[in-house]
Amino acid sequence: MVTITFESHGTTIDNEKHLSSGLYDVELSELGVEQAKGLGKRYENESFDAIFCSDLQRSYKTAEIAFGNKFPIIKDKRLNECDYGDLTQHSSKEVEVERGNRISIPFPNGESYEQTAERMKSFLQDLLKNYDGKKVMIIGHRATQYGLEYLINKVPLKKAVTDPWQWQPGWEYKLENL
Repeated sequence: MVTITFESHGTTIDNEKHLSSGLYDVELSELGVEQAKGLGKRYENESFDAIFCSDLQRSYKTAEIAFGNKFPIIKDKRLNECDYGDLTQHSSKEVEVERGNRISIPFPNGESYEQTAERMKSFLQDLLKNYDGKKVMIIGHRATQYGLEYLINKVPLKKAVTDPWQWQPGWEYKLENL
């Protein structure tokens, strides 16, 4: 079993403009930098075998600011946000309305949530193989968490994607099998 703590990346410049970044590699905002520092403080007495993050800077810089070199930080593009294709950097409201329609049908010139879940499944299979009995953190995106909810908690993908999302200080998952 792998114990996973999931945390979302810090606020970005696009978040503050109410834009959906998708695979656009946007920077953390000043607030996001402060949130990352707070993340490190929240877990200062915890120990992780590794911190996994996407290869998008909003994810890995959150990890670097929060933890420095305290734990190994491993970038993995399978943890990236959904590719919104033509809707990248469009208004968050516009993308939000489309989410439920993009479970199996990709965003125009992008990907579907089934595709992001397949990426997550591949990542989690490797995690189970290489980190069994360990405790890790994943700093990711909404699509990352949708995959965790779907694959570990067995929440139907459409429900995971369309249910209202609200930030909280960490989610815990127990990965035993897939």
